[in-house]
Amino acid sequence: MKYQSIAVAVATLASSVSAFPTLADQVLQGGSLEETAARMMAKRQGGSGIPDNTKTFDPKTQYVSTSGVHAYKAPTEDDQRGPCPGLNAMANHGYLPHNGVGNHLQFIQGTYEVFGMAPDLSGFLTVLGATIDGDGLSWSIGGPSKALDPITIGGLLGQPQGISGSHNKYESDVSPGRGDLYQAGDDFTLQMDRYQALYDMGIANNDEITLAILSKHRSNLFDQSIAKNPYFFNGPFTGVLVQPAAYSFIYRFMSNKSAEHPAGKLNTEILNSFFGVKKNADGSLTKLPGQERIPENWYKRAVGDEYSIPYLNTDTVLAATQYPKFLDVGGNTGKVNTFAGLDLDNLTGGVYNTKNLLEGDNLACFASQFAQQVAPDLIRCSSVLGDITSALTGLNSQIATSFASLSCPKLTKPLSGQFTKFPGYSNLNCKTGQYK
Repeated sequence: MKYQSIAVAVATLASSVSAFPTLADQVLQGGSLEETAARMMAKRQGGSGIPDNTKTFDPKTQYVSTSGVHAYKAPTEDDQRGPCPGLNAMANHGYLPHNGVGNHLQFIQGTYEVFGMAPDLSGFLTVLGATIDGDGLSWSIGGPSKALDPITIGGLLGQPQGISGSHNKYESDVSPGRGDLYQAGDDFTLQMDRYQALYDMGIANNDEITLAILSKHRSNLFDQSIAKNPYFFNGPFTGVLVQPAAYSFIYRFMSNKSAEHPAGKLNTEILNSFFGVKKNADGSLTKLPGQERIPENWYKRAVGDEYSIPYLNTDTVLAATQYPKFLDVGGNTGKVNTFAGLDLDNLTGGVYNTKNLLEGDNLACFASQFAQQVAPDLIRCSSVLGDITSALTGLNSQIATSFASLSCPKLTKPLSGQFTKFPGYSNLNCKTGQYK
C-alpha cells in the first residue's frame, strides 16, 4: 500500500464525529486540553463525563518537603544528572539517591512522593530503564556511573549507559529543552534557545504554561527537526509515546497544586526552578547545569488522582488531534526536509491503521507493543545483561501489569526491520547511544 501521511488521514478523520465517536464528541465540546482530558478520564472511570471541579486540596498529603533530609544539595562531579529535569531535581533533594543511580523501589516511591505518578506508569518506566539502560535492577538518570561499574559476576558483562546513552530507546528527538542528539552532540544539555522559546510563550500567556502551549512548542520543534536535522527520527515508541510524555509531564507533574488551582498551575518561576535556570536582574536567563530544584511551598497531585498510563494516553491522543503530524512514524533520510513516513497498515500487518489509531487505547498499545518487540535486540545490544531470557521475562511481566487496564489488539508482525532507511535509527550505535 502506498504511504499516506498519518497526519493527513487523522486530520481528515478527526473532523468527523462518526470516525472517532468518543474522541470527537469530547473535542467538539470545546474547552481547554486540560478540561477535555478531565472529561475523557471521568467518562473512562465510569462517570458521566463531567469532571469533578470541586476536588479538595489537602496541603498535608500533597506538600513536598524541601527541607531537612530533603534540603537541596548540589551534585558532585561523580554524581549523575541527565536529560530529565524532574529526576535531576529528585536526586538533588534526596528523593532518589544523590549519586543519580536508583533501583525499582526508589524510582517508584520517589516519583509518587514528589509528583504523584501512578505505579502503573512508574513501574513500566523504571523496569524499562533498568533493563535497557542499567544492570536489570538499577539504572542511572545520567550516563555511566561508578555505582554500576562493569563486573563479570551475576551475569553483568558490560557498562550500563544510563538515560544519557539511551537515544531512540528511552530518549528521543524533539525534546522540549534538550537538543536532538545528532545536532547537539548529546541529549542531556539544556539548549537555552529551546527553553527561552517555551519561557517566552508562558510569559505571553499571563505567565502561565498550559498543555496547549506545550503542544505548540512541540509542534514548532518538530518542524525545526525536519528542517535542520538530517537524522531526525520519529519512532513508534520514542516518538509516539515518549516524546509527548516529556511535554505532558512538564504540566502534569510540575504545576503547583493549591486550593485555588487543585489541578495545578505552572508559571515560569516554577519552570525555572525545575529546569535549573536563573532569571537575572535584567530579565535574561542563565542555565545552571545540574542545579534543578523542587520549588519551595510546592504541592504535588492529589492522592487518588495519580497520573497513570490511561491519562498519558488521553493527553497524547488530544495533542495528536491538534497536530496529527506527531503520529507520523518515520524520519529524514540523511538530508534535511526529506521526512518519509511508513504506512501504518503495512507497518503493523493491518492491526493498526489511520482510522483506528486514535480509538480507545490503541495509541498507547501500539507504542508499548513496539517497545516490547524490540526489547530483545536492545538487551542483546547493550552487552550488559547476560541472562537475556530472564531480563525479557521481567520486562514483559511488567508491561503486562502496567498496561493491564488497556484493551489492546494483538500485534504479531515484527516492526523494526522497516526502519533501516532512516539514518537516525540505523546509524545509531546502540551500545553507546551515540551516532557512529
